[in-house]
Amino acid sequence: MSKVTVSIVGASGYTGGELLRLLLLHPDVEVKQVTSERFAGKPVSRTHPNLRKRTALKFSKLEELTECDTLFLCLPHGKSSTQLDRFTSLSDKIVDLSADFRLNDPAQYKEWYGGDHPAPEKMTEFVYGIPELHREEMKEAKWISSAGCNATTTILGLYPLFKAGVVDRERTVVEVKVGSSEGGNSFNEASHHPERSSCVRSFMPTRHRHTAEMIQELSFGEPAEIHFSATSIDMVRGVLATSHVFLNDSLEEKDIWKIYRSAYGDEPFIRIVKEAQGIYRMPEPKLLWGTNYCDVGFQKDPCSNRLVVVSAIDNLMKGAAGQAVQAFNLMYGFDETAALEFPGLHPV
Repeated sequence: MSKVTVSIVGASGYTGGELLRLLLLHPDVEVKQVTSERFAGKPVSRTHPNLRKRTALKFSKLEELTECDTLFLCLPHGKSSTQLDRFTSLSDKIVDLSADFRLNDPAQYKEWYGGDHPAPEKMTEFVYGIPELHREEMKEAKWISSAGCNATTTILGLYPLFKAGVVDRERTVVEVKVGSSEGGNSFNEASHHPERSSCVRSFMPTRHRHTAEMIQELSFGEPAEIHFSATSIDMVRGVLATSHVFLNDSLEEKDIWKIYRSAYGDEPFIRIVKEAQGIYRMPEPKLLWGTNYCDVGFQKDPCSNRLVVVSAIDNLMKGAAGQAVQAFNLMYGFDETAALEFPGLHPV
């Protein structure tokens, strides 16, 4: 069987580099082209030094892109949707890692992104990119839109509870702590080392755009109110979401265990982490660096019906490139874990 040819559009950023690293390891993939307008003609290792001696690829300009089996789009927000016709003429299958097609309602897009969608008729043709929620659709999909990293962490933490209908749908409060790589590799004052180092900075207390994805995926036919805040901390990779939900009934922790095991017991990349002893009793982002896992833990408040759910991922992996490869594997009927087997490091 011949290998699937893939190309990466916008491959010079952190997500593009992580995606390239994974696809070079994939047994069923041939990476055909990687594009970058700024670094066209230069070797990939110039911007991704970890790939030295792993590939002889050089960056191409977008205008040099040729046909392939699958295109991965790692472009800034707003670029995929305005060039979709061009990309679909080059490839039947597309995995878009931008935010352009994550929402399926044009009105919600306008509310959260501040303008009309350039291709509203195409929004519902993309499958939302969390495999644990949309695995069967992905197996038949031509186009997939990868989920946001903060949305992925939060949704995977809360999905079993909302699906089971055991929480108050109007009282969910979520706060995420994120590493600096979430902001990409563009430089700005906030990423300047003296300003970024040692920080605990609330950069989006309200109205974070990823909230729209959480509402969309957790509604189950009834509106879900998600009160979401984001804080940057002195870490390169990782997202830790702390979610406060309120149980409708007086459930015990053993009942919560059953809900999570029922939802995630067979999932290759979800781990329930709730230990009685040790220093890693709950999910910890640094143990997930380079992996495609999402770790989920929880604890019930003994004084109330509040349940605290803690979930963690590597934002460049399960929050971006790794999840995109997982979705790609489902599209082609490959082993879902292909190129994603790395278990992480300890200590780091």
